[in-house]
Amino acid sequence: MKNIFYGIFLFLFVISVNAQVQDYEIGVSPNLRTSQGAFWDYSDETTLNIKVSIWGFVKYPGRYIVPIYTTPTDLMSYAGGPTDDAHLDELRIYRQNEDKTQTLLKFNYEDLMWEDELVTTSRQIPELLAGDVLVVPGSPRFYFKDYLQVALSILSAMISLSILIFK
Repeated sequence: MKNIFYGIFLFLFVISVNAQVQDYEIGVSPNLRTSQGAFWDYSDETTLNIKVSIWGFVKYPGRYIVPIYTTPTDLMSYAGGPTDDAHLDELRIYRQNEDKTQTLLKFNYEDLMWEDELVTTSRQIPELLAGDVLVVPGSPRFYFKDYLQVALSILSAMISLSILIFK
């Protein structure tokens, strides 16, 4: 009987530790799940407008109608800006050419954000074309509270186990 009790306790302990793992998806914030796949219209009626998409670690990912003169940084601003988890040094634009080939353009936005001095050489930031997809990659960051939560759950399980064993 005692072995069955220990087996059940061990099973519950393993489940509680595994329950701490969170499922992360690109472009989904727990607070903004309703904005995923959204369609946003920032068109200018006096000029030509294009349809582009922005995916990844931005506040409002989705499909956008923007003026032809919109830059990738403007599109990121329309999308609410990058989240804390975004890697701005690896921005990518996926483009399908007219001959059905695909092109991947990479650029670094960190240089523009954090450089102390002006650089005399020009930086090439690609222009947006109709059908482009701007991808803002990233990875979830664990903060102190996340590590503390896991440590406290393991500690509480260990204390409960020791109370059962030595009682």
